[in-house]
This record gives sequence, structure tokens and C-alpha cells, in this order.
Amino acid sequence: MAHTSYEGQLLDEELLRYARQILLDGWDIDAQLRLKSARVVMIGAGGLGCPASETLVRAGLGQIHLIDDDIIEASNLQRQTLFLPEDIGKTKAQTAAQMLERINPLITARGTVARLSEDNAYKLLDMATGKPDLLLDCTDNFATRDVINRISVRYKIPLLSASAIAMQGQLALFEPQLNTGCYHCVFGSVVLDAAADERTCANSGVLASTTAIMGNLQANAALQYLGLTKNPLTNKLLIWDGSQMQQRLMGYRQDAACPVCSSY
Repeated sequence: MAHTSYEGQLLDEELLRYARQILLDGWDIDAQLRLKSARVVMIGAGGLGCPASETLVRAGLGQIHLIDDDIIEASNLQRQTLFLPEDIGKTKAQTAAQMLERINPLITARGTVARLSEDNAYKLLDMATGKPDLLLDCTDNFATRDVINRISVRYKIPLLSASAIAMQGQLALFEPQLNTGCYHCVFGSVVLDAAADERTCANSGVLASTTAIMGNLQANAALQYLGLTKNPLTNKLLIWDGSQMQQRLMGYRQDAACPVCSSY
């Protein structure tokens, strides 16, 4: 991120709410102000989006815009923590945004019922008012992740991509403005495999704790990036295995022949 400090001050109620956070070594008023000034667009308001957005909002993220075209079903309640039984049939994006503003009235949350595409990205991401500070990919299929990655590379917007299925998850934070590689550099062969796109939570299953853990790992990386201007996953893919209670990091480099990012 280009900026490292902000002038201004926090409201008394913000100082009280975020007091335990501001006490952290390495996290001060400037970090909290950077977080307050940040604008994040989250694609997907389901199993990953719910815990990730809630943690970011509780921590003091200034603006969050959720984009999702799905509605809430009974099977979502097992892991999509912003929704209640009486929300079944409502839109995920708008219901989640309303709940987030109830959780923290000091922030701004907006929900848009739509499916993000390369054609509507400029409008949905409010690019006319400036680029978002971060895109959060909280979707559950390779085809959509590929579209989000292409948008990230095209507009040079950092992309924090998480996935969760069964008892496993993955996380990476790509910075296309630095030309260090993109989602396609890491998963190119999988993205091109049409059969792989059919493996989702809906047909493969997912443990409730998997989405909660991966969503909060995603929020953790976002907080460091937005508040501390630090990428804790530079050129690294985090792989989490819940069945073995193991986590490891795998390095990657930009693919010089990547059809998405090599020409930018």
C-alpha cells in the first residue's frame, strides 16, 4: 500500500471499542486509522465471507462492500455465522451487510445482489470513486476465482483469496501492482480443468470449523495488510489441513508465461 500514516483521530467510542487492539505491540493509532480509512470489496457472503467480514468489522474496518447473488438456505446456517433461521429466503449480501452494521455501527457496510464479472467490475467495484484497497475472494469455485483474479490484475487491486472445503483450506495474498504473480500463476492447470470447478461445498461437504478458521485467517492477513501495510504471505500459499491439525507454507513465483498477469 502506498500510504503508511494518517492524520486525524479516533472518536472516543472508537478508542474504547478498539482499546485491546491498540495496546498490541506494533499496532498503534496510525494502524487503527489506516484500517478505519480502508475500503474492502468482498466477493461472496457465505461460509468464508461471514467470519472474515465479521472479524474485520469488529476490528474497525471503515468500509466493506459485499457482492453475492445468492439467497440464504437452511443448509447455510451450519457455517454462515451472520445468518439466523428467520433469514432463510433473504439475500446473503444485503442481510450480511445489515448484520455487520448492527455488530459495529461505527463502520459502513453495503450489500449488492449481483454476480461479479469482467464486464460489470468497473461499476460494481465503484472504480469511478477510486480503487478499493483490497479484494477479498470468499467464493467457492475455480471459475469465479479466475474471474476475480483477472479483475485484480486488470485494475492492479490486491487480492486476498481464500478457499475452504471438507477439512482443508488455502490462502494467498496477491499484489498485482508489484508483478509478483497471480492466482493463475499458482493454480493455472487447475483453473483450466473444467471438472475441478464442480468440487464445491454444496457437493463435497465442509466442516463448520473449516470455514470459520479460514475466514479468520483471511481476516488476519487483511488486518495486517490494511493496518500495518504488510503482506504476511508475500509469494506464499498457506495450506491448512484440519484433519491433521497441520499448516504449512508453499512458495511460488510469477509464471513468465502466465496468460493473465505476464503481459501487464
